[in-house]
Amino acid sequence: MSAVGHPTATSGQPGRLTGNRDFLLLWVGSGVSALGSRATSIGYTLLVFWSTGSATAASLVTFAALLPNLVTQLPAGALVDRWDRRRTMVLCNVGRIIAIGSVAVAVARDSVWLPHLMVVAFVEASLGICYALAERAAVFNVVPSDQYGAATAANESRANAASILGQPAGTLLYALTRWAPFGFAVLMHVISLVTLLFVRRDLQAPKARADEPGGLLARVREGFVFVWSQVYLRRALGLFAASNILFQVLGLGLVVIVKNQGGSPPTVGILLVVNSVFGMAGAMTSNFYLGRWGIRRIIMGVNIAWAVLMPLLALAPGLVVIGAIFALIHYGAGISNVAGMLYVLQAAPDHLRGRAGSIVMLLSSGANSLGALFAGFLLDSTSITKAMLIVGGAMGVIAVLAVLGFGGRARAEEERADAERAATERAEAERAEAAAEAGRAEAEPAVGKTPAG
Repeated sequence: MSAVGHPTATSGQPGRLTGNRDFLLLWVGSGVSALGSRATSIGYTLLVFWSTGSATAASLVTFAALLPNLVTQLPAGALVDRWDRRRTMVLCNVGRIIAIGSVAVAVARDSVWLPHLMVVAFVEASLGICYALAERAAVFNVVPSDQYGAATAANESRANAASILGQPAGTLLYALTRWAPFGFAVLMHVISLVTLLFVRRDLQAPKARADEPGGLLARVREGFVFVWSQVYLRRALGLFAASNILFQVLGLGLVVIVKNQGGSPPTVGILLVVNSVFGMAGAMTSNFYLGRWGIRRIIMGVNIAWAVLMPLLALAPGLVVIGAIFALIHYGAGISNVAGMLYVLQAAPDHLRGRAGSIVMLLSSGANSLGALFAGFLLDSTSITKAMLIVGGAMGVIAVLAVLGFGGRARAEEERADAERAATERAEAERAEAAAEAGRAEAEPAVGKTPAG
């Protein structure tokens, strides 16, 4: 277990990252890549529906794009930990350029074929998962430990920005010409590939490059064993999964509330953009809270805040107040997402970060799927007022569990001891990496030397 609850472990200031060339290259490359993927996500839907007039056909492509979240996560995490991260990210970019480029060419030639789109959507999403897992783990090798919080916050802000800009950009590009969203995505992945080629630092610790024994299933099992063995990590993941289910109810509930209040679909769109903006603001300011409260208090505080805010949706008098409550909830989500991902990546050693990240994403995907089913059932079987009160009551239970799981002096002392052990482990890893780099530096001058005389 790492120093996830220790305030000083995340005391870096976001501004210091601007001088870190390799981090900026990774950040920009992953950001434009995510922007391209967001553009294609809406591009597939528009292309299929407008080409066929079939909502079922459009849903099949969406299903193909979402399926990797359930079937690719675990093997991707194990493989990312085994493979060289830089090479993995390069190959993922090249694969996406080829796959999406084939769609752009097919659309330009007016030869759209549904099975082709489904295969490309699945391949693109699978490669995107591998890329994201590798990039998320690699970031911790290009920033010092006191900037982990700032780097994670910057990455979460980037994800929110891609969500805000990507789909509107894809819609606008499709209106210009049908192949444009896919051509745009190809360009974004090319830029991502180029930025990655200019990163100088090694993206893995020396120990992580060792060829560990065992097959794919054994490595996946090792990841699960590690996560289950970490008491506080296990508790945190349980809280995140439970709250994700409720967020699915809130998402569908927002549509129902707007309709009941006499709003229109554009109103829903505006509120979703506002939520994304506040989520990004929460991520951007998360390092402030991390430095002062630490992850343990953030987990308790955000869950308590949600328990107070969610029941208010049942009592809010109008869309303005409802929008403000949703915005505050998503502001807390931005902070919580940074704290949660930082928790996981700090808890896991370098050679397990891909698997730990994949397990988290699998739990999130599973919770979102269950939440979507629960949301439809709940909102169809009762009034929106009762549904929001049920959500608020469930969130209250989750908040109590958060306080019981992470509150108290004894738990703070345990995590402080974890902080000291983690600092020792990181120092040893940095010494090993420095020794490896020194060895390479000593070997380089000997290359090309000729005997004297």
